Amino acid sequence: MSDAQPPSENPTPAEGGTYRGPDRRRSVIDTRSAAYTGLERRRGPGRRRNDFVKEADEGEMSPEQFLFLKAIDAYKRVNNRPYPTWTEVLEVIRKLGYRKTLPMELNLTAAEDWTEAADAPAFVKPTSQADDAA
Repeated sequence: MSDAQPPSENPTPAEGGTYRGPDRRRSVIDTRSAAYTGLERRRGPGRRRNDFVKEADEGEMSPEQFLFLKAIDAYKRVNNRPYPTWTEVLEVIRKLGYRKTLPMELNLTAAEDWTEAADAPAFVKPTSQADDAA
């Protein structure tokens, strides 16, 4: 008698068969969020970095990126804040002259979109602080 076993219906890769499990290549796509927001950094199949992001990742900054970096650095030094809060970062951005003048290009749930005039003030002080400054 022979000890050889008949070939199985689903041979393993070691037996010369092919892998029949889930496709591991699909893990490149970020499936944590069900809805597309427009902020995804992971590049799945067919998605390439734009030149703006590619150059920044490689250390070549645009004048806009460099100005933002210098403004945040100055804020941290002047206020002795190594890690500014998001509110403080937004304050610096608005003091650089940025305003919300166009509708957003992102798909965010539970967030209301709005716009403002291009000449809107950076921040309006509450009346108690405005009185103290006068």
